[in-house]
Amino acid sequence: MSSEMGKKLQMAQEHGVADGGFPSRRRNGGRRPSPDEADEEALLNFRKGCRARRDANGKVIESNMCHQCQRNDKGRVVRCAQDCCTKRFCIPCIQRWYPHSTEEAIAEACPFCRGNCNCKACLRLDVPKDLIKLDSDFSEEERLQHSAYLLKFLLPVLKQINQEQMLEKEMEAKNQGLLLSDLKVQEACWGIDERAYCDNCRTSIFDLHRSCPNCSYDLCLVCCREIGEGHLQGSGAEVEVDYIDNGFAYLHGKYFPAKYPEEREALKLNVSTSSEDVVRSIAEWKVNMDGSIPCAPESLGGCGGGILELRTVFSNDQVSNLVKKVEELLQIYKKMDLPILAEQGCSCSIPEGRNDSINSRVINRVRKAASRDDTGDNYLYCPNALDIHNEDLKHFQHHWAKGEPVIVSNVLENTSGLSWEPMVMWRAFRQITNTKHTQHLDVTAIDCLDWAEVDVNIYHFFKGYSEGRFDSCGWPQILKLKDWPPSDAFEEKLPRHGAEFINSLPFKEYTHPFVKKARYKQRNGKREGRKKGKQEDREKGEHEDSHNRYGFLNLAVKLPEDSLKPDMGPKTYIAYGVLQELGRGDSVTKLHCDMSDAVNILTHTADVPLTDEQLNCVNELKKKHAAQDQMEIYHNFQTQKDVMGSQDSASSNESLNQDEKDEPSFTVEKSCCNLSDECGIATANGMEMPQNGKRKRQNPSGGLSRMVKAKTDASDQADQADYKEVTAKIDIETSVNAHGGPADVSKSGTESLANQDLDDCIHSQTSEYEGLEYVDGGALWDIFRKEDVPKLQEYLLKHFKEFRHVHCSPLRQVTHPIHDQTFYLTLEHKRKLKEEYGIEPWTFVQKLGDAVFIPAGCPHQVRNLKSCIKVALDFVSPENVKECLHLTEEFRILPTNHRAKEDKLEIKKMVIHAALKVIQDLKPLTS
Repeated sequence: MSSEMGKKLQMAQEHGVADGGFPSRRRNGGRRPSPDEADEEALLNFRKGCRARRDANGKVIESNMCHQCQRNDKGRVVRCAQDCCTKRFCIPCIQRWYPHSTEEAIAEACPFCRGNCNCKACLRLDVPKDLIKLDSDFSEEERLQHSAYLLKFLLPVLKQINQEQMLEKEMEAKNQGLLLSDLKVQEACWGIDERAYCDNCRTSIFDLHRSCPNCSYDLCLVCCREIGEGHLQGSGAEVEVDYIDNGFAYLHGKYFPAKYPEEREALKLNVSTSSEDVVRSIAEWKVNMDGSIPCAPESLGGCGGGILELRTVFSNDQVSNLVKKVEELLQIYKKMDLPILAEQGCSCSIPEGRNDSINSRVINRVRKAASRDDTGDNYLYCPNALDIHNEDLKHFQHHWAKGEPVIVSNVLENTSGLSWEPMVMWRAFRQITNTKHTQHLDVTAIDCLDWAEVDVNIYHFFKGYSEGRFDSCGWPQILKLKDWPPSDAFEEKLPRHGAEFINSLPFKEYTHPFVKKARYKQRNGKREGRKKGKQEDREKGEHEDSHNRYGFLNLAVKLPEDSLKPDMGPKTYIAYGVLQELGRGDSVTKLHCDMSDAVNILTHTADVPLTDEQLNCVNELKKKHAAQDQMEIYHNFQTQKDVMGSQDSASSNESLNQDEKDEPSFTVEKSCCNLSDECGIATANGMEMPQNGKRKRQNPSGGLSRMVKAKTDASDQADQADYKEVTAKIDIETSVNAHGGPADVSKSGTESLANQDLDDCIHSQTSEYEGLEYVDGGALWDIFRKEDVPKLQEYLLKHFKEFRHVHCSPLRQVTHPIHDQTFYLTLEHKRKLKEEYGIEPWTFVQKLGDAVFIPAGCPHQVRNLKSCIKVALDFVSPENVKECLHLTEEFRILPTNHRAKEDKLEIKKMVIHAALKVIQDLKPLTS
């Protein structure tokens, strides 16, 4: 520490204990300080014009009040040496809130001066404008090049949209006896701020469609074509699948031989009467003899009496003219230097079998993620954010256009260093009022073991995030927050974290979002319009340059400013994690496929290692789980006697079958890990974590208050039955049962697992994750190639009964193996997948500060190796527009109640407006 700093601290110690009053307030022109006093204030770095505290003799007294906690009774403080800064921070606050900063660093420039102060007042300040602007403006040449690159990918989709519309117009002209050139389509009376859906398949309507003049029933062109062909999809019948809640003991291997397999195999799929009516109505809905389409029957939401008339949102020939204009522009810029997609390799390409010749520069820019012999993409492009330059954009596009994920490391190094500690985020978000006290302190979490929703105090959740939580049997709990903070309130409630995240995004040409929120209103009860804006938002106002906050190659920001925009994030993912693969309940994000591209940044991790005693306990429970699988899934009852005996012994020791008490309290004896809690939950140090559940149920374990909501509708009378049935509606037509009833587990799979030694299986799964990469990492990612999706789906349909989901019950039916989001492939399943089908995912560990780019159409799953906070943002790249369109078609034919059914992206509307926007931007550059 410099002598000047030492003198400053010494003077503070001499005067910090002196008593004295405060000088009276004075207006400008009052008593000016003497030259000595002025020199003293200058030495102490007081801001010009500030009122310093003085003692009875008029000497300046430095305040010891900490800027972080606003207290002056915590002992020594460290003062900032920057000019015009009088902030100081006490030692306890430095140690708690800035653990990675030294006293010398804070004395040189305090967190306030560095822009990463995380006190409550600073966290809620308006975001500085320099944090929300793009790093640099685009030159004229770059704008031309990006525009041509964008139009190159939009043209095929525009042609497809135009072809669909021309077919419908030709049919309409033929029905009316007109020439196509004489056909005039009536415009729909919709505003730019409205969103309309097809009333049959729930796909968004962006332009040409049919509508009933009597009841405003709307039908998209795809449904119109399918009605004419006699195979209408998109509104299939619903089916109710029974999920059995066998209680807490069942989650850890308890076996119920009296109720399995006879009673469970006897459970039937219940098709509701309304679903049968829907199927019947669809079959009867046909085109009239004159080629017109009648309105849908009343059972499908229509009036059954009107004739659907052709309507358009844009002008009659706007899409056709748009195609011609794009073709003309591409001809003009045909000689531009567009990035070559796949014709040549890149500087980080690694030929298979020549890994020994990799130089250090290449190895630092790639990460091995697979070991396939028939491909050259086992290594993923992984640049360092500190080394990315303008020319790296083409390198990124080379890999991105081939559908490969990209990992950018150290993205947090480009930020101000604002803390992503969970308690810092909580303090920034917390706003307690008398009327909404519970809403801010209690959050909903999902237990990944049985996918039940759990109400938990947010402080207790974050404490478990750092220290770990275990149930009464000693099994690590993997909880994840559900929609906290809400994605639509992220930038409102956490403005500085939102700005920090946006500032950390690499390749902002793709990822930088448009953040100005559109207002909404309702129309006809079914079209989404502008939602009422909050008065406080209007009072605060929005930055004038917010419309400049976008990535040039991000189609999601090309929509008109006043239009309704899809929710693209950012969104946080906060969840627990452990290094070892548990086999049950350790999936944080099950296998699924996003409808758009996404970038996911790991902003914080907390290591919660398991002790040897806890590991032994986990391994014992995993043996019970494996034995339960043998009997329940593979129908191997050879070990039934041993397992039942061990469970009876465990029940007597752990009180798993204790009688229910009349009083609403729970008593649980110490588990095999000596961790207990009166609610069935414990932390690593045994601290109790009381819960405030939405609906409490007594169970043999004294378990958490929990309520399953996803795909379930639980009865409130859960306390009165050992077996509780909850229903999940799944489409019968596209389910596995439609392929011949519940599929049996393959014989080869049964034999291989049934004959496998349980001890060897547990040991191999535990030792697999002991490498340095796993220890240093935060989350384990598995991303599958788009071209491998058919084989992946075939494997899942073949082995679906080997997986568990709600209440930890085996899956009994599948609607869509990817979009259901009910599968997580363990290490064993990934090995079987490669053996049987020859495919494997890109598997890699996401480290702190890594940004993972996930292409649309790539199924992926995530397992946390530590407790993690990840922030994700969706975007739409031109390279993956076709894939987004394909996913929209897949979502369209899902059951009406499916979780992935709604077309939130509106990709066709986005393509049209993106092309219009590019052409508009090119006018001043081409004139």
